[in-house]
Amino acid sequence: MTGLTTHVLDTALGKPAEGLAIDLFHLEGETRRYLKSVVTNADGRVDGGPILIGETFRKGTYELVFHAGDYLRRSGAILAEPAFLDVIPIRFGIADESGHYHVPLLISPYSYSTYRGS
Repeated sequence: MTGLTTHVLDTALGKPAEGLAIDLFHLEGETRRYLKSVVTNADGRVDGGPILIGETFRKGTYELVFHAGDYLRRSGAILAEPAFLDVIPIRFGIADESGHYHVPLLISPYSYSTYRGS
């Protein structure tokens, strides 16, 4: 498979993060161009396949912006105001247009982790 995918897991609750909004941007120098918004499903993934695929999947620098605070509040987490983690931007590069770039996010109210998955 080629393209960009993600998966969000709530490590505090031990389950997928359903209903978490994610915005995708393409960065060109200092310009940050909005591409699309998606929302995670019951499995913590995005419906409809890869977020970027085909002609939209190009070399470059991208940013996924995870709206974790909104999700955490809806899940029942008690957050300080302002929340320690609210919006989590993850900036990454796509170097191989024939590759699969999987950017998972593990979240809790006070930590997050990511890596290049498979």
